[in-house]
Amino acid sequence: MSGLSQANYFSVAIDESTDNTDISQMCIYVRYFDGKEFREELLALIPLEGNTTGDVMFAKVEELIKQHALPFEKINLIVTDGAPAMVGCHRGLVARLKEIAPQMHALHCLIHQSVLCARLSGELKSVMDKVMRVINFVRGASSTQHRLFRQLVAESEACYEDLLLHNDVRWLSKGKALERFCALLDQVKTFLRMSKMRALDDHLAFLEGEMSISNIAFLTDIFGHLNQLNLQLQGRGKTIVDLIEKMDSFTRKLELFQSDLASGRLLHFATLKSQGGGRVTGIMTEFLDKLRDNFQSRFRDYCVPREIVGFVHDPLSTRSEEFSSLAKTTMSSLDEATLQLELIDFQSSSLVRDAFSAHSVEDFWIGCSEEYIVIKKLALYVLTMFSSTYTCESSFSSMNAIKTHERNRLTNASLENCLRIKVTSLSPDIHKIVTEGRSHFSH
Repeated sequence: MSGLSQANYFSVAIDESTDNTDISQMCIYVRYFDGKEFREELLALIPLEGNTTGDVMFAKVEELIKQHALPFEKINLIVTDGAPAMVGCHRGLVARLKEIAPQMHALHCLIHQSVLCARLSGELKSVMDKVMRVINFVRGASSTQHRLFRQLVAESEACYEDLLLHNDVRWLSKGKALERFCALLDQVKTFLRMSKMRALDDHLAFLEGEMSISNIAFLTDIFGHLNQLNLQLQGRGKTIVDLIEKMDSFTRKLELFQSDLASGRLLHFATLKSQGGGRVTGIMTEFLDKLRDNFQSRFRDYCVPREIVGFVHDPLSTRSEEFSSLAKTTMSSLDEATLQLELIDFQSSSLVRDAFSAHSVEDFWIGCSEEYIVIKKLALYVLTMFSSTYTCESSFSSMNAIKTHERNRLTNASLENCLRIKVTSLSPDIHKIVTEGRSHFSH
């Protein structure tokens, strides 16, 4: 990673998960600008075979940074999943790192935060729990029950073949499980009526209640919208500018959903309109109000001021008088006086305006003239920031595919090497390797 050592600054994404042999693995990614493009690379996969406290994680991270000869002063941001060991006020990993790198910003993964905003409570949580109990009965009571249900679904020529189980760890499972459940609702009720178990009377009574179906349909629609947001936030190469733009857009959509629900038109609640009979209750409006409040409160302030993020996304419309001082707060090494002068020249240039309209945000700033060196430095500083722990989460999926129960004796070093090959964005020059290699012929 020669590019990392030469980079002016880099951000770090850290997350922790347990592999198939119950060893806790801490995944560390770095995002940096190598002079030509932005890169996201696996720095290390570190086993935590004992406790997973903030002190233990800090010792491992400190040792790793020193091992790679990376100055702590170059870390502009660290993003974590928000676990207590990561963000504890006194002994958490972030707090310990800030003691030696006070310029470093910290961020709770924006994808995790969006999921936390939609936590259910009260009657809607009760409805969701009952739906899951029905699904668990159909799929998990016995293999015979599950087989008979799938046969019934196949004979009905439904659009899906089976129900889906829900797992809180999987971000999209709640919305997808509800979507399948509503699509196969008639088959589920028919199957419950055919069963001779008296314990199912409560399930059937629940599914035949009009308000129950309305609540299920509402949850299906709203979690469908949340899933669309989640998919937009996922993916490699997403900058903090990209994700904040999506968050702001979804907050505005929530206002639209509120007015749509209040008007009764239900343009954005197709399942509620078709299967739920268009019945809108106070519980639904209350949940939307709470959801919108959660998004506004959680995403009101970021580690980087909104004005700075807005400037990177649209540099020609920034007119804030406090911009230069906010930029200085974000990046303390900036020359504020030079920034103010450059900003005037920058926004007055027709060449800048033409270039901005013809390129993506990242390409524009990479190709930005060195004439505006301070402005460019600020933009690249922000664009190197991670916005979520998605890269770590996706790497854990790869890790579990590599270290399976059948390959559970892989050493930690072998596991890290295999994972590095799997997730790297670098492509080997096979022709060069073959050309420079020395062949050994048999005699």
